[in-house]
Amino acid sequence: MNILSIQSHVAYGHVGNSAAVFALQRLGVEVWPVHTVQFSNHPGYGGWRGRAFDGDLIRDTVQGIEERGVLRTCDGVLSGYVGSAGIGPAILDAVARVKRGNPQAQYCCDPVIGDVGAGIYVQPDVADFIRQQAIPAADVATPNLFELGYLTGRSTRNTGEALQAAHALRHMGPRVVLVTSLMSDETPEGAIELVVCDDTGSYRLRKPKLPIAPNGAGDVIAALFLAHLIRTGSAPEALSCAASSVFGILKRTADAGSREILLIEAQDELVKPSATFRAESF
Repeated sequence: MNILSIQSHVAYGHVGNSAAVFALQRLGVEVWPVHTVQFSNHPGYGGWRGRAFDGDLIRDTVQGIEERGVLRTCDGVLSGYVGSAGIGPAILDAVARVKRGNPQAQYCCDPVIGDVGAGIYVQPDVADFIRQQAIPAADVATPNLFELGYLTGRSTRNTGEALQAAHALRHMGPRVVLVTSLMSDETPEGAIELVVCDDTGSYRLRKPKLPIAPNGAGDVIAALFLAHLIRTGSAPEALSCAASSVFGILKRTADAGSREILLIEAQDELVKPSATFRAESF
């Protein structure tokens, strides 16, 4: 399996491609990373160095890959943190190039826009690009609960509303929608839910809520979900595999009191999770 991953990169820590690439490689997936930014560390630390790249660099890099004659072997495109709206058209151009070579390739848009509590943390034109162009072009979307509400303009206070919003997002373009962090007024205390919807139905997975919310967890689950979806063809199975692995990594991270996810130390969780959670139809 080959996946083209277009998202951020940090030298220290594990977010964006610095999280997704290793996670996918540990599963045996060949990854072609293209970075939208090169930062020293995640901006959540309050200080960082580096810069965002422009669309011309993204387009030129992808063209170079195309000139190797390998885009026809690409099974999926993953996009995450965009950095600037100028990169947007280059991402969609990359998706188009891949699909010309392999019409069965799937584009997964992880719509990095914001989160509960933090609100929107990207530029308004980036959020507009994701909602107006990237989501309609995507086969798969992996928003968190805040992003789901923003993209659809719908309330997500309870599971029913979140499910309606997920199906509304499907009508905007993606055939598969994974909501990565659902906590509604119906979620049991001490639990967190993930919901996935596709043509076969709606599925929910519940797992214990850990006392951490580290950066990079969403990037890992989006990457794992896409890989397992391509491999199995089953959205609920992909959710079960991805969520189980991420839970194991986060538990190890919480136990160690680490701010950064212990992706390398807990890498066996990627291939053999210590706990398994199953997605169930609802």
